[in-house]
Amino acid sequence: MTSSRIRRMGAAAAVLITAAVGLAAGATPAVAAAATGTVVTAGDPLTVRRAPTTSATAIGSVANGTSVGIDCQLNGVSVAGPLGTTTIWDYVPALGGYISDGYVRTGSDGRVAPDCGVGTGSAACSTGACAGEAQFRSNGPRFSVYDRDADGKSAVVAYWLSNGTGPLYAWNSGGDGTVAERTVSATKGDWISYKVCVADYSATDPTLQSCSAGLTDYVA
Repeated sequence: MTSSRIRRMGAAAAVLITAAVGLAAGATPAVAAAATGTVVTAGDPLTVRRAPTTSATAIGSVANGTSVGIDCQLNGVSVAGPLGTTTIWDYVPALGGYISDGYVRTGSDGRVAPDCGVGTGSAACSTGACAGEAQFRSNGPRFSVYDRDADGKSAVVAYWLSNGTGPLYAWNSGGDGTVAERTVSATKGDWISYKVCVADYSATDPTLQSCSAGLTDYVA
């Protein structure tokens, strides 16, 4: 993908989020090279999360002093780390998830990699006690929707397509500890804007609760 195409997609995504979805445009792709950093802790391994929040599922850990390749970054929950307090989270493909930039020495206090939401979208609902967590898989395309808490609610992704269609819903009503794979009817290059919530199941008009911030992604 060329830089000019990324810039065109970023502009289209911002319009889509603001006009059609009503979400904050916080995931517009930036033109930058991927970066590297070094994990810095007090000695203990650093937890890797599925989404950029400390309440998201821990999917592994990485040792102090490890060099990591950062594919993209986005704003998540604020974390006070040994390198400072920051809302920036780093997506590390080799780890399959996110780590707080407050624990990664990159040579900068700001962004050093493109914004996420370009084939790597991942979010959790907005409170630690709620069930919803999801990943958008750009090849497919599909959502992996996780229910991670027995809170009596179903995990759900509300999403909008680049043609303005939506909201559509990708549900997981399977209960605590389950994952549901939900395909998306979209073609290569199409944009998808989405947020992760919990709700009582309704096919057409659910009352969405504890929703994450909006992300925008595209079909690879």
